[in-house]
Amino acid sequence: MTPRNDGQEQSLEERVLERCRSAGVRLVLVEACTGGLLCGRLTQVPGASAVVERGFVPYSHESKVEQLGVPLELLQAHGSVSAEAAEALARGALERSRADWALAETGIAGPGGGTPHKPVGLAFIAVMRRGGAAAVERHVFAGGRAQVRDAVARRAFALLIERLSVES
Repeated sequence: MTPRNDGQEQSLEERVLERCRSAGVRLVLVEACTGGLLCGRLTQVPGASAVVERGFVPYSHESKVEQLGVPLELLQAHGSVSAEAAEALARGALERSRADWALAETGIAGPGGGTPHKPVGLAFIAVMRRGGAAAVERHVFAGGRAQVRDAVARRAFALLIERLSVES
């Protein structure tokens, strides 16, 4: 953690917002696993409106297609929990917003819904800059639903900070 002006440690959310502000970045969030947790955590921090442009919570295939233009054929071929879907969600969010960067995630938080090929805890996180290529990560997080959602949020924020450091 990084110290704040008041001597307290900066939260991960504060670090995300500070890094985005310093880079002049507006952010769009797509939360197909965490259901608004990322946006909620960021907007708890005063001044988040300078960074958070908008958020999408597309849980169903229909919402991914209708809200973000994800091709139904892509979802049928790879599933909504896949690297391809995460990248398509990020791309669609950038096309439908005024944001500079997209942070998208999709996964299986549990307790049900997993398969041997796609277990509970599986998540794909994509970060994409407008006009750039997506960085996509695959993770399998342990724990119950709350722990998986928290782990997805923490890794998504950390990945965004990493990508901003490389590409800004």
